[in-house]
Amino acid sequence: MRLRSIAGGAKYPANALKLEDDAGNLLEVELDVPPVSRETFDSRLGSLDQPLRSGVWRYRELMPSFPDEAIVSKPEGNTNLYHDQRLGDAAGGIDLWLKHEGENPTGSFKDRGMTAGISHACWVGATIVACASTGNTSASVASYAAAAGLPSIVFVPEGKISAAKLAQTVAYGAHIFQVRGDFDASMEMVRQATDRFGIYLLNSLNPFRLEGQKSIILEALQQLRWQVPDWVVLPGGNLGNVSALGKAIREALAAGLIDSLPRVAVIQAAGAAPFYNAWRNQFASFEPVQADTVASAIRIGNPVNYAKAKAVLRETEGVVEIVNDQEILEAKARIDKAGIGCEPASAVTLAGAGKLVRQGVIQPGERVVAVLTGHVMKDADVVAAYHLSERPGPMANRPVVIDATLPSLERALRDVL
Repeated sequence: MRLRSIAGGAKYPANALKLEDDAGNLLEVELDVPPVSRETFDSRLGSLDQPLRSGVWRYRELMPSFPDEAIVSKPEGNTNLYHDQRLGDAAGGIDLWLKHEGENPTGSFKDRGMTAGISHACWVGATIVACASTGNTSASVASYAAAAGLPSIVFVPEGKISAAKLAQTVAYGAHIFQVRGDFDASMEMVRQATDRFGIYLLNSLNPFRLEGQKSIILEALQQLRWQVPDWVVLPGGNLGNVSALGKAIREALAAGLIDSLPRVAVIQAAGAAPFYNAWRNQFASFEPVQADTVASAIRIGNPVNYAKAKAVLRETEGVVEIVNDQEILEAKARIDKAGIGCEPASAVTLAGAGKLVRQGVIQPGERVVAVLTGHVMKDADVVAAYHLSERPGPMANRPVVIDATLPSLERALRDVL
């Protein structure tokens, strides 16, 4: 296990506190991937033993080789893979499977990355950890740092974070700094702070955090009995999951777990779409944007994992698409009404998959795994605004006010039954 530059191949020891090589290129964790059987991972399903009961550390052969005493696990993972043909039909008749990362301990996929990141922090003897966040990362950092007995600092954009997400961070005891500016300003602030004060960074620049996020697709493949889907569709924000997915499928192929690669579709919000813009010009150039979207988890204008995600798109013959806020909210309402539920950023997957079917990119009948990144209550204010405001959305579910009498109830029931 070692760190390797994604450009030039410079290598560093695994305990080096480096995020980039000397030329500013991103690093990744280089593992010596052994042949491993599907039966090895299948035999660990339902284990009650730590750390194997985690949906991350079940895949130890494809994860960083930390000693058991360094591993901090809640446990995370073991999230459901939902199949609802109503949603597949709404997206144009695809075989749609929803990998629901909102079922993690703090309600988002970040916990998979955080168990690996915090465990590395403990292994190298870090004394304080930090992140910049639009909400999900801060909640996860605060929770896992508390479990490890480490103080944590989070930088959040002032006034641009869900109250529910901020409440989690407050509850877990993190020290919170609200930065006047957007997420990208918060990200720049935390990068400067980690360089200046020796703080351990837990954003997705951290290559060990992405190691944990690889388990999203590994677990989905296992739940599909190791049958590779035609497509994996993900929201595009900081592009950490895209990068982790690419590394996971490369290593699964090398380990002999799968014999082909899925195609990858990254969906961005129209108001926060720098990766889409770069893909449209065949990655000839990249320009950050001022992000503005109701989907707070992907309200990111300058994604730090651009270089890694670009490589994944090229390797998998992937595509990038955008959807607007109205499309996001209507897709979210559909997922919610199917009894599954998700945060707004997750719903770009359903909206985007449907758009790609209409364009003829994804074919009806193809198997599509869509990643839902967060829990339905992560952006409770968005739910309230869509359903309960003076101008509710077209799929709004408004409460009906009735008198406390059976005739009043009977009249109301005629309208809904």
